[in-house]
Amino acid sequence: MAGVNKVILVGNVGSDPEIRSLQSGSKVASFSLATSENYTDRNGQKVEATEWHRIEMWDALANIAEQYIKKGSSLYVEGKIKSEKYTDQQGVERTSFKIRGLGLQLLGSRQSNSNEDSSGGGYAAAPAAPRQQAAPAPMAAPPVDMAGGNDDLPF
Repeated sequence: MAGVNKVILVGNVGSDPEIRSLQSGSKVASFSLATSENYTDRNGQKVEATEWHRIEMWDALANIAEQYIKKGSSLYVEGKIKSEKYTDQQGVERTSFKIRGLGLQLLGSRQSNSNEDSSGGGYAAAPAAPRQQAAPAPMAAPPVDMAGGNDDLPF
């Protein structure tokens, strides 16, 4: 059975993207994104819970991140969860998780997102295939009364 690994996040960038260029010519941008939710707990206290996500974007999206994303920018990010296993300094095997960004949209105003317009800009890792539009179905011709009889129309 096939699975689905899709993440959608809307949040604020916690630090300017760190950009690395690899020997292969690929570019990778890494930054943190904070998502927050507000709720009232059982005692009636208002609580704000913030989660931090490590975002990684490659190649074309890394170029966009380098140019437009700054600390405090509001973003919509689509991607997938990636896990990495590593051994820490004490020799304990650990797993970390990050989000591989596959698409993003800049949110907010010009001040918060450099020179972008207020509607933001949407970017995807690869151009989407053009959508095929179905041709409209031909309309059926109205029935023709060849005998010229009464067709029950008031005029």
